[in-house]
Amino acid sequence: MRSNRRLFLLMAAGFIAPLGVRAQARPAVDPDHFQSMRWRNIGPFRGGRSVAATGVTSDPLTYYFGGVGSGVWKTADAGTTWSNVSDTTFGSSSVGAIEVAPSDANVIFVGMGEHAIRGVTTSHGDGVYKSTDAGRSWRHIGLDRTRAISRIRVHPTNPDIVYVAAQGAPYGATEDRGVYRSLDGGVTWEKVLYISESAGASDISMDPKNPRILYAAFWDHIRLPWKVRSGGDGSGIWKTVDGGNTWEQLKNGFPELMGKTSVSVAANSDRVYAIIEADPGGGLYRSDDAGDSWRNVNDTWTIRARAWYYTEVFADPQNRDVVWVLNAPAMKSIDGGATFSRVRTPHGDNHDLWINPTNSSYVINANDGGANVSLNGGDSWSTQRNQATAQFYRVNVDNRFPYYVYGGQQDNSAIAIVSQTSGGGIGWKDWYSVAGCESAYLAFDPDDPELNFGGCYMGQISEYNSRTGAQRNIMAYPVLPAALASRDMKYRFNWNAPIITSHHDPNVLYHAGNVLLRTEDRGTTWTEISPDLTRDEDDKQGPGGGPITNEGAGGEIYNTIHYVAESPRDPATIWVGTDDGLVHVTRDGGASWTDVTPSNIVDGLINAIDASPHDPGVAYVVHNRYKFNDFTPHVYRTSNYGDTWEHIADGIAEEAHVRVVREDPARRGLLYAGTETGLYVSWNDGDDWQSIQLNMPLTPITDLIVQQEHNDLVAATQGRSFWILDDLTPLQQLNLRAEPADFRLLPPKDAYRVAGGGGFGSNQTNVGQNPSPGAVIDFYIGEANDSTPVTIEISDD
Repeated sequence: MRSNRRLFLLMAAGFIAPLGVRAQARPAVDPDHFQSMRWRNIGPFRGGRSVAATGVTSDPLTYYFGGVGSGVWKTADAGTTWSNVSDTTFGSSSVGAIEVAPSDANVIFVGMGEHAIRGVTTSHGDGVYKSTDAGRSWRHIGLDRTRAISRIRVHPTNPDIVYVAAQGAPYGATEDRGVYRSLDGGVTWEKVLYISESAGASDISMDPKNPRILYAAFWDHIRLPWKVRSGGDGSGIWKTVDGGNTWEQLKNGFPELMGKTSVSVAANSDRVYAIIEADPGGGLYRSDDAGDSWRNVNDTWTIRARAWYYTEVFADPQNRDVVWVLNAPAMKSIDGGATFSRVRTPHGDNHDLWINPTNSSYVINANDGGANVSLNGGDSWSTQRNQATAQFYRVNVDNRFPYYVYGGQQDNSAIAIVSQTSGGGIGWKDWYSVAGCESAYLAFDPDDPELNFGGCYMGQISEYNSRTGAQRNIMAYPVLPAALASRDMKYRFNWNAPIITSHHDPNVLYHAGNVLLRTEDRGTTWTEISPDLTRDEDDKQGPGGGPITNEGAGGEIYNTIHYVAESPRDPATIWVGTDDGLVHVTRDGGASWTDVTPSNIVDGLINAIDASPHDPGVAYVVHNRYKFNDFTPHVYRTSNYGDTWEHIADGIAEEAHVRVVREDPARRGLLYAGTETGLYVSWNDGDDWQSIQLNMPLTPITDLIVQQEHNDLVAATQGRSFWILDDLTPLQQLNLRAEPADFRLLPPKDAYRVAGGGGFGSNQTNVGQNPSPGAVIDFYIGEANDSTPVTIEISDD
């Protein structure tokens, strides 16, 4: 067995120690060549989005939450610390629903695929998982094609009877929606309620006094890249009194046209709450006769705004007059829904709430900043500063020592975080907010990043001075067109609109809407250097939502430029990709443009373009169609400025749609691909790929960049914050054409003596990891026994 070893030399102590070996299967390139390499999570430990939470009825200290892109997490100390319990088992990473069996705390059901269906940062699920040992191990139990699961309910005394509300695929019509029931703990499933291929189950509630009685909320919807259609004939509330064998639609008192709905049975069986998207007639409805009739008791806009993203109601299990409604704020009523007051939670955009059925003081809330526990009914909450579950769209790095990593965190601020510290880890003091907002690209002079430029939705862009704290707006067209039809906007900007600094002149900044903009004076003036490079389809530039609620937050602005790449070899060569599937290139700095879209691309998102650092005619285009319910991977390669293209996705898993490809700046043809399920590498210019996930958990990789001075690969993820793979030498030095020698020493990269030693051996939690201290030395051993003695001699110059 050939083995790659990594030693690290502590420069102060002269200590040498081997790192561990991880056994793997043997694909085309033997993993033994790079088995000692390890990703490290640098944080930040600032919680990311969660839409699912639950607790253990008999234990007020034990809770679980499901993250969006981060799997399942457990606490046994009421949220003081969290640990992931799904990383080694699950096949997807976004959780939509989670439930502990009330009669057996060892039994947990998890439904995959988030139900708050954003147009961005929404990952598809792969069905239901089950644990029978309180999360220590899991098995997949079916419903693979449901894609998004909104709720799971388990019988109060029989953990084998379970109901799943399958909301279904956000981006396409399917017959896999509806309510499913299992009577054998998930061994077999029966679809007991189906409405239509566009109407999915958005909620399900079980009568606490009679588990045969259930209410199912349905939502007729589809998420198009340019619009949220929320509402239709399939929306409504259904009821069963025989455990799901038969169902009756409840209509008395409800509006005629309804959108998203949610339902919850109160402490006594007669009272039921429902929140309904409708206009007119939307708001909180209440029935006091077990659903026979309904009346609107509250139409306050605060409890029903942006309905597709929220619409969640939770009745108190002990007091029928207490009811919670989750929206951007968490709202609570103590008078049966007539009035509401805000409950302060650690983060806004609230999506789920579990209330202990025996003591309403014990609750857990899931929101866009993570999950938090309260032991006093919401008066105070546990922290979310202990969850490295942040979602980042893009990543950039500077050239400082230590270098900083930059990105915009969804539902939070854009940040710069240091790549290593001299202490025990990378904590809250080691990052700071920068320009832009949650959806930001960050651009700057990597050698002098004092001024940085960051974006936000609808074309907002600002300059931030990290030394003085001064910030100024430099929008190309300073107006915020919220809720305006995009056809009426001067520029159409993507939610994640590109902003890049020129490789060749740090004073040149590019920003893209539907045209490419350029500035040389820090945004004081902008020049259009292209025509409209999108398909410019008028029928896809209307309101962002309908037929009930318009969506005006900017996520549905379509026909936009989604990626810009300037050639590192030639400042006149610039590549542009759009969200409607077009690729253009200019070779004269924008004076003329050529449509070079690969011929078999019809629609879909050009998510990334990598202009080769070795050849200005070479580029790699990432095309994905997840917004059309297609998760297959697509990567294209050109060597002649886009005249011809080759599809290069062999070896990437069937549903691991690709988000980014980067070519290694030191080795031509060595490619890194960030996908929905992790990292792939190609040593032959994309002809074939293989996964080298190493120790990184399952999570979507949204962006990659090589920090060249340190030779590190830096990854942004959609649910697990930032990760760094230190020193790419073992991958760069791999020779595929020759048999490796029995022993080979790889050239070590420069080492730095850091005060404090970098925190080696630290037991701190909730902090990012530092790299191995001192000098790291990699070498290969051939067929010799693992006990072969190794001598390392360090000589002078």
